[in-house]
Amino acid sequence: METEEPLAILHVDDDGALGDLVELYLEREKSGLDCTVTTETNPETALSLIRSSETDFDCVVSDYDMPEMNGIDFLEAVRETHQELPVLLFSGEETGDVAAEIIQAGVTDYLKKSVGTDQYTSLIRRVEHAVDSDGSFETGSEVKLSGVGVIGSDERFERVDETYASYYGYESEELVGEHWSELHPSNEVQHIRTHVIPVVRSGGKWTGQSKGLRADETTFTESKMVTALDGGRMLIAVDEIDDSGLAEQE
Repeated sequence: METEEPLAILHVDDDGALGDLVELYLEREKSGLDCTVTTETNPETALSLIRSSETDFDCVVSDYDMPEMNGIDFLEAVRETHQELPVLLFSGEETGDVAAEIIQAGVTDYLKKSVGTDQYTSLIRRVEHAVDSDGSFETGSEVKLSGVGVIGSDERFERVDETYASYYGYESEELVGEHWSELHPSNEVQHIRTHVIPVVRSGGKWTGQSKGLRADETTFTESKMVTALDGGRMLIAVDEIDDSGLAEQE
């Protein structure tokens, strides 16, 4: 009987000591993740490994702030030849500062580095989710998730880009400090509280469709991705789905 091959993971980070820790935590038996980790400190060399016919990786974990190229440049180079290879950014950057970039570049997931061993437990879980995904934040449709918002642990918006706000008929500054529920009809709020937030709070990622509520009280169908960030925060990416203009009047 054939046994399944361990997952092949490539970790790219210019901090070699961190690379050793990631390798240790992911490869140890108690991680529950049957894998082998290849550690590379130079992103150019990592790209050569990815493109080599002699290597076949199941997932790439990359830093953002590297001297040769940043994580977005690295990701875009990966996507030139490997559209569906899961790429997870494991970085110290504040998510709000790079949120739009990482969504638009096609990253699979993002995890902020923190202090202590819990970050490695989270990384293991995120790698599992990434490998099970289709390689990006996309929902599986042709819709691009182009609007990005970040909500805090109090479920109020910390950051909203102009694209995200425009879908709901607002300026971005009008939504900062507002509760996410203001952008959905009441029945949709209940659905999100019951079926979406529990998944995300447990460290997962939710993708699918929901109903958005505009400032003029009309609704529209939205493609949405919600994923957990550090400190109880969540990143939300959306796009409006063309439903032939049949938006309902609430």
